[in-house]
Amino acid sequence: MYPELFHIGGLHIHSFGLMMALAFITAGIVAYWQFRKRGIDPDFVIYLLIGAVVGGLLGAKIHYLIIHPSEWPSNFLSGSGLVWFGGLIGALLVVIVMTKLAKKPLTVVMDASAYAVSIGYVLGRIGCFLNGDDYGKPTSLPWGMSFPNGSPPTTVTVQPTQLYESFSFLVIFCLFVWVIGPRVKREGVLIFIYLMFAGFERFLVEFVRTNPVAALGLTQQQFISIFLFIVGVVGTWWFMRHGRALREPYVAPARIAHASPAVAAKGSAAKAVRANTARPRKKSGRRR
Repeated sequence: MYPELFHIGGLHIHSFGLMMALAFITAGIVAYWQFRKRGIDPDFVIYLLIGAVVGGLLGAKIHYLIIHPSEWPSNFLSGSGLVWFGGLIGALLVVIVMTKLAKKPLTVVMDASAYAVSIGYVLGRIGCFLNGDDYGKPTSLPWGMSFPNGSPPTTVTVQPTQLYESFSFLVIFCLFVWVIGPRVKREGVLIFIYLMFAGFERFLVEFVRTNPVAALGLTQQQFISIFLFIVGVVGTWWFMRHGRALREPYVAPARIAHASPAVAAKGSAAKAVRANTARPRKKSGRRR
């Protein structure tokens, strides 16, 4: 569609790069909002975002080179050739390591990441659409499109699978914000629900993508999708049964002294109620 939006002298602004930047910025804003809500230092988002960018790009490139080994090492430093599943795995691994090193609650951070990754993917796939890559198979549907300036270019009317995925994850993000998130009462559940959604969505869209079949009539991405879905189901079940209950209010124990007066008062009142409840009753001198 529009691989290059505009250029100023020798500076070329590419649509994919711009949308990826907006995707990471938007994901960072959403993560900041969720961190504040859940009692984690929101400034930690900045470090996680930088780590996720590095890990995501590196993971996406490694996954691409695994699929296309003939392009090593010439394609390693190029801006093309990125696979989303590899990017997701790379970003999550870096976030997990950084969270453990910083001694932050991993389940809370990962739950907040479910919101961030969902909205970031919406914008990332719009970047793919503008760049004209990752489109689907030829179609006669009325909303089919051609990408004469795409990567690779095609004048055949094809499925705009980038828009399918972008819309799907917008729905997933809205479900997290207004339906699923408010009802989940255990830590660690949301990230596994995200894996279920991501695996299911990608498994379906692969049927109209142009990726080659790997085995059993399925693509490599579909096998990865099945694996992610199974991990999501098992993780959701386990954390729903064994995960720590969400704390009310969302204030980390180490920060309770620095909480606002209203929150501190609420915490003190809760402690007083628990103390009174635990205090043994005096025995009455009257016999019954």
